This record gives sequence, C-alpha cells and structure tokens, in this order.
Amino acid sequence: MKCPCGSELDYEKCCSPLITGKKNALTAEDLMRSRYTAYVVGEIDYLGKTLDDKGREDFDAESTREWSANTNWKELEIIATDGGEKGDENGTVEFVARYEMEKQLLEHHELATFQKNQDGVWEFIDGQVIGTQPYRRETPKIGRNAPCPCGSGKKYKKCCGKK
Repeated sequence: MKCPCGSELDYEKCCSPLITGKKNALTAEDLMRSRYTAYVVGEIDYLGKTLDDKGREDFDAESTREWSANTNWKELEIIATDGGEKGDENGTVEFVARYEMEKQLLEHHELATFQKNQDGVWEFIDGQVIGTQPYRRETPKIGRNAPCPCGSGKKYKKCCGKK
C-alpha cells in the first residue's frame, strides 16, 4: 500500500517505521507526514507521543480517535518548509490536509512548528491555522421575535433587525 502521506513510497518503508517507533523522523517534514498518516491509519497514540510536553498535557486521545475514525482522509499537500532539516533545531511546515466529513470536502491549512527535544527527537510544538478562522459569536444571538435590545419595546425584526 502506498503511504497516505503522499511520498509515493510504500507505507512499510515510509511512515510505518516512525509510527511503530522503529526509527525517529529525520526532519520536521518527515514528522509532519507521519503525523498525517497516523490520523489516516488511526494510530492516535503516535500523535500524543510526538507532541512536546505542554502539548501532551492537553492532548485528548479519545476525541482525536473519534474524529480520525469519522473522517475520510483524502491527501496531504506540503506547501513549504522553513528549517527543520537534519542539522536544525527547529522548523516549520506549511501544509494543507484535505478530507471529507459528513459528505463535505474540507481543507485544513496550517503552519506547524516543530522543535527537537533534548534527545534530538523532533516534536510538534504548535500549529497556526491559515485562512479564515471560524466565526465565534461574542454575545448571545438575538431571536427575530425577541424584544429589541435598543429598548424600543418593539420586536427585534421590526426595529434594529430590519434589513
């Protein structure tokens, strides 16, 4: 089977040795590819093991396992890397992970930061989503038939909610 990471190598020669602990990633990009593959093949424990100490504290393996299992992974595209080579101590990998969930095609575009730990092993530090951030409402939603918050005594739809 071809490796899900998109390297065109067989899984057994590409990401499997990293995921099974037989060898460590040589570069930040190798770690990024193996982490994507771990999502695809359901090796969630590997995702926790490749986090830095702070990330490991916040890692929710069960919800990650559920999300991974309910996702149809399509492809990983590496956009750019900065540092993260064998001789480097840190680096970034910009990538797009494409997947399908509930019959909807989605993309996750991220700039991931990696760093070698004291043993010289690459770890995932943090990721910054690139593109549109999900909208988060700061205040409760005002219903169309609720009293208008301006104090007019009218329904919201007849006052400030008019289009």
